[in-house]
Amino acid sequence: MPQRPVLVVLFGDVQSLDVTGPVEVFAGAGRAAGDPSAYPVRTASLDGGPVRTHSGLRLLPDTTLADAVADGAPHTLVVPGGEGTRTPDPALTDWLREHAPRAERLVSVCTGALLLAEAGLLDGHRATTHWNACEHLARCHPAVDVDPDPIFVRDGRLSTSAGVTAGIDLALALVEEDLGRDVALTVARHLVVFLRRPGNQAQFSVQLSAQTARREPLRDLQHWITEHPDADLSVEALAARVRLSPRHFARAFHAETGTPPGRYVDRVRLEHARRLLEDTPHGVEEVARASGYGTPEAMRRAFLKALGTAPAEYRRRFHVVLS
Repeated sequence: MPQRPVLVVLFGDVQSLDVTGPVEVFAGAGRAAGDPSAYPVRTASLDGGPVRTHSGLRLLPDTTLADAVADGAPHTLVVPGGEGTRTPDPALTDWLREHAPRAERLVSVCTGALLLAEAGLLDGHRATTHWNACEHLARCHPAVDVDPDPIFVRDGRLSTSAGVTAGIDLALALVEEDLGRDVALTVARHLVVFLRRPGNQAQFSVQLSAQTARREPLRDLQHWITEHPDADLSVEALAARVRLSPRHFARAFHAETGTPPGRYVDRVRLEHARRLLEDTPHGVEEVARASGYGTPEAMRRAFLKALGTAPAEYRRRFHVVLS
């Protein structure tokens, strides 16, 4: 089995989970594949000295960044995020600018994308980062095609991921590419990551991405919709539940949540169907009924429109079989 050396860059105020999440995935993948040396992982800082993470945890690097590449570039270079990316050390930016292009695979986790952008490594590429930093990334680096929605983005040899735990999802996707689906699923089960989320999955669930209504009846209705995707969720039926006229309800719901009720329902049903396809053995027809689509064909049209793939293909790619 070929070795794929992984180098993780450390710096002050790094986000500890951005480091440890991918490291655990790569280390676990080697064990699952029967070759612990499949991903030799090293960590390095500019001077090789300890760094303090944003949470106060101290990490001791294996070596300096200069020594880490003295014998050649790593296969995979991982740049984590954290508060330290907001005012990066110019020497770190210079090192990335010189050495990152030599890695076969360049990966950022969370706001690590800001470091790559500062080094000019994202120009002309599609990328993502933590939702709270996407606007900053787009404003400060207009040459970067920033996509704020996915949990990770693959653009050739460059991979960027959203906030914190999305680094685990991206690392699992890289392992699946290298060593196959079975190894990636074994690692996911070991880490108790029940859902190996696809990259085009949104950073937020429907309820998190929509605003929460100010008025209690509408707020309660949002929760009810999520819990009853197979119910009659027409505007007329929903309006009756909160004792408003359909026109008044539609205006109020849109004003308070930022989303028209029909679109909110569509997103809830799609999210529910995706979870069932990923998590359960239920057939497509059963999933369609439980998610409020009524028929498999209606669900198929919704999946093709939103995701560009049919439910059966979605399940083939993303269903997790737990032993």
